[in-house]
Amino acid sequence: MYILDDSGVKAECVVIEVSDRVLEIKNIATDPNHQRKGYGKVLIDFIVSKYSGKYAKLQVGTGDSQLTVPFYEKCGFQRSHIIKNFFIDNYDHPIYECGIQLVDMVYLQRKL
Repeated sequence: MYILDDSGVKAECVVIEVSDRVLEIKNIATDPNHQRKGYGKVLIDFIVSKYSGKYAKLQVGTGDSQLTVPFYEKCGFQRSHIIKNFFIDNYDHPIYECGIQLVDMVYLQRKL
């Protein structure tokens, strides 16, 4: 777990090892009062720098959302694959983002 502290905690990121060649971001969050200020991208850039040459890929799974997918693409990730009905099959209640129900899990990857 990594914390970005800039005169107070602004963001956090949890990364796990999926295999000896792949890391996965399991969670990244920015304090709502500090969103859209680059803190999330700074954390991802830090993870990429820290693990480049030690792992081949960094991946993340997220809902097919207008907020999250473009953020990851801006950070250099590319769509890899989709897990159909992930949010329907794994949650006992609907999950919405930007007023749209999340259904499929979108995986994005970038080379390290």
